[in-house]
Formats: sequence, C-alpha cells, structure tokens
Amino acid sequence: MDLQTQMKQIVADAAVKKVEDGMIIGLGSGSTAALMIKSLAKQIKSGKLKNIKGVPTSFQSEVLALELGIPLIDLASVSQIDLAIDGADEVDPNFQLIKGGGACHVREKLVASKANKLLIVVDETKLVQNLNLVFPLPVEVLPSAWKQVKDTIFKLSGVSTLRMATKKAGPVVTDQGNLILDVLFKGGIKDPKDLEILINNIPGVLENGLFVDLTTEVLVGKVENNTPILFSPSKGI
Repeated sequence: MDLQTQMKQIVADAAVKKVEDGMIIGLGSGSTAALMIKSLAKQIKSGKLKNIKGVPTSFQSEVLALELGIPLIDLASVSQIDLAIDGADEVDPNFQLIKGGGACHVREKLVASKANKLLIVVDETKLVQNLNLVFPLPVEVLPSAWKQVKDTIFKLSGVSTLRMATKKAGPVVTDQGNLILDVLFKGGIKDPKDLEILINNIPGVLENGLFVDLTTEVLVGKVENNTPILFSPSKGI
C-alpha cells in the first residue's frame, strides 16, 4: 500500500471509530469514502458494530456496500440519519465545501441535509483558504437546459464547461440522468451561502456542489516525514 493510500486508510478508519451500534450511516462517495465503507464492513462482519444501516449517496457507494454485506435503507424511508461520512473536493476554514467531482453531489447533499452530523474525510490538498480558485463548482442541470444555464451563469461572472466523459463519447450523465456544468468564478467564491441559493434559483438547475453550514467535523490526512498522520482542524482557523 503506497503512502497516499495509507493516509486515506488512516482517515477512513478514524471516521469509522465515530460509528456506534444502532446508527443509520450516510455512506459517502469517492476514494476515501470507499475505504471507509470497506472499513465499516469489516467492523460489522466482525461483530464489533451491530445493527448498522447505511444510506448510500451514489450508485457507486450502493454497489460497494451491497458487495460487502452492509445492510442498506432507502433515503426516503428514514426521517433522520445519525452520521454521514463523506469526502469533499475543497474545504475552506469555515467548513464550507465544494463537492461533486464524482457527479454525486445531489444525493450527497440530500443525505447530508438529513444527517444529525456530517463528518468530512479528506487529505490536506483539499484544504483551501478560498473556494473555487482552483476546483470548479459542479452544477447539475437538465439536459435540455445546459446551454441556457451556462449563459445565465456567465452573467454572474462564472465560466462554465460541460463535463465530458472519458470512456464514452459525449458528456457525463449523473445518476439522475442529468448533465454537469463545471463553473469557475472570477476571484473564486466569496459568499458561498448567497451563491448556493442564487444558482439553485436558475431555471433548469437541479442542484450545485456548494455545501453550506452542513459540516460538523473534518478529518484530514497528510504525509509527514514519510509517515501518514491524522489531524482535525478547528472551524474558523
């Protein structure tokens, strides 16, 4: 296992230690979340964790959880989720996030908004002072509306690119059957809360990848002196 994977594994294992018997857990998407799901499955199989149910945030996490024998429950059938564990593409000092690099942010946000606690697991490269200076903001749009939404966002000083697939001809299609615009705003995103609402009010937009005031805790992994270590930053620092 290389150092990068070891680092992610340490973060994934630390996240699973937050899980208690009887919990309903939001199962995130992405590489670190996948390691977390595998670690969770081991704890359930060994009997160290009992009566756990998972709510997947994507088809990817659903397939993995089913393969590993984690009992699943549909999002629509639960009134609340005890703990959601997920990754992020960018995390600012106030724990505001950009998610959606894997085109799963709609279901991820649905799960996060129903969770009592949202635990974000990332490596140190995902920590930024200002959102959107480097990583584009994903905006999920109806297929027939992508050009109209792109033009509207341009009036907000956002430059949009339709996300294209890498192993098929044409654009990326989400689990909901929609398309993704990746948007960079001039100077980054200065007010995530207002922009989240503004973009979601554009006709044709289903959801965007800004996760505002949802995160409870962030676990961060990094490699220091060729050794993977874990730390948890304080909000606002």
